[in-house]
Amino acid sequence: MKQTPIFILFVFWAAFTFSACGISNKEQKEKKRIAAAELRRIDSLAFKTAVTPTIDCLPVFVAKETRLFDTLGVDVRLKQMNAQMDCDEALRKRQVECAVTDVMRAERLKRQGVGISYLTATNAYWQLFSNKKSRIKELRQLGDKMIAMARYSATDYLATVALDSVKPDNPVFRIQINDVIVRLKMLQNNEMDAVMLPEPQATTARIDKHTLHMDSRGRDLRLGAFVVRDEPLSDPRRRQQLEAFKKAYDLACDSINRHGLKHYVDVIKKYCHTDDRTVAALPTISFSHISAPRQTDLDKTKNVKWRTH
Repeated sequence: MKQTPIFILFVFWAAFTFSACGISNKEQKEKKRIAAAELRRIDSLAFKTAVTPTIDCLPVFVAKETRLFDTLGVDVRLKQMNAQMDCDEALRKRQVECAVTDVMRAERLKRQGVGISYLTATNAYWQLFSNKKSRIKELRQLGDKMIAMARYSATDYLATVALDSVKPDNPVFRIQINDVIVRLKMLQNNEMDAVMLPEPQATTARIDKHTLHMDSRGRDLRLGAFVVRDEPLSDPRRRQQLEAFKKAYDLACDSINRHGLKHYVDVIKKYCHTDDRTVAALPTISFSHISAPRQTDLDKTKNVKWRTH
C-alpha cells in the first residue's frame, strides 16, 4: 500500500508526458502543413518549365545552372520529364507555364483546345537507327519489324516520311515508347528493331555502331519548339517573367555557341543522363536566339494522316 502514491505519481507523470508529446506532435504537423503550403505558394508563383533530357533544352539548362535566370530576377523551376507526352499533359493540366515539344504535338494540342503559343523554334533533330544485330541495311527491310517512336509527334511523322520513301512490302509496326531514355535502352538491349532518337541519345546510338538510316536535317525539317500557355500571359507579372526567360535563353545560346558543348559537359551529363564518351562525340551544334518556327515547318502539320500500325 505504501507504493500506491508512488504508482499514482508515475501514472500522472506518464499521462503528462504523453499529453505533452501529443501537443508537440500536433504542433510539428501544423508547422509541416504551413511549410508545405508556403512551398506550394512559392512554386505557384514561379515560372515552371517542362523539359526533357535532350540537347534542344540545353539553353534552358545552362541558364539555370549559370544562374542567368536568377540574375535577371525570374524564378524558373524546371520540371524534368523523360517524354514529351508528359510535357503535353503538364500543359494541359496547367502545371507549367512553358514546355519543350515539337510542332506536330503543339498543333495537335491547339486543335484539342489547349491555349498555347510558340515561344521559339529549337534546333532539335531526330535520327532513325536500326539495331546493328538486326542486319537491316536498307529502310525497305523494316517490313514486319518494330520501330519505337511516340505517336502524334515529330518522330511519328518522320517515321512515315522515311518509310513512304521506300514503301516496304510488309507493314512496319510502330511501337509507342514515349520515354526517350527507355527508347535508347531498348535499342541497346536488342529489344527493338529500330528507333527514332534525338540528341544526345542519337550520338550514343552512333557510338554503339547501330545503323543510321535517316536524319531529319537532311529533309530540311525543323520541328522542335518551346511553347507557352496563353492564359498566364494575361498577368503582367507573368509577362515580365517571360521576358526575363527570353533574355536568359538568348544569353545562354550565346554562351554555348562561344564556348562549345564541351564547356558544359557537366550540365549535359546532369540533365541528359548521359556519359563522358557521348558528350565528347557530340557533333557541333549551334543554338539560335528566340525565333518563331518557320511557316514551311508549320505547313507540314496540316492534313497529316497518322498511321494506325
